[in-house]
Amino acid sequence: MDDLYREQILEHYKRPHNFGPLEDADLEFEDNNPFCGDEQHVFIRLDDDGKVEAVAFEGKGCAISTAATSMLTDEIEGMSREELLRLPKEFVLDLLGIDISATRMKCALLGLKIVKSASLGSSADWEDEGQQGDPAQTTRTGI
Repeated sequence: MDDLYREQILEHYKRPHNFGPLEDADLEFEDNNPFCGDEQHVFIRLDDDGKVEAVAFEGKGCAISTAATSMLTDEIEGMSREELLRLPKEFVLDLLGIDISATRMKCALLGLKIVKSASLGSSADWEDEGQQGDPAQTTRTGI
């Protein structure tokens, strides 16, 4: 089963879904993982009900960060900003379907961090990507 997940990760790395800029984005954010050099920028367009109508990302990084963000962007269409903020790290880890070492956890969760930061309009309070916590609990007036 791990081989199937690894193939899926490589496929998303080679041909990431929702890759490229998105015009008329309502929300966007970019960040990086200074430990390995991964850089990503997310663009989110909301519909009239405040739900994700379209999402895209661009950047560069390792297979894990690119695949995780590609998979995440496939899943968040139709979610509200509040739902994005409540997404736990396990959501992304389940999409990847393989064990992620502590050293690769920041790679795997970079996309989630930028999606939550875009939803907030500023950098999400993200003490340690290796532990569930602050981003899912953060609230902001008007969200």
